[in-house]
Amino acid sequence: MSVAPTFEQPAAPQPRPAPTPSAQMAALDSTQLLRGQCEVLIQHGNEVYRLRHTRNGKLILTK
Repeated sequence: MSVAPTFEQPAAPQPRPAPTPSAQMAALDSTQLLRGQCEVLIQHGNEVYRLRHTRNGKLILTK
């Protein structure tokens, strides 16, 4: 008598809760970063990133 193997389904990834500012974490308003511009460059170490405000009100950070 042979038993058919059973396969477990991988667990579905759980959505992460939205981060909430804590007493130790500083929260900046995007208008402070953008200063009326649609995009700004951010220097981080030896890399430069572009933070862009879209027409849909989203922020996109690219390298």
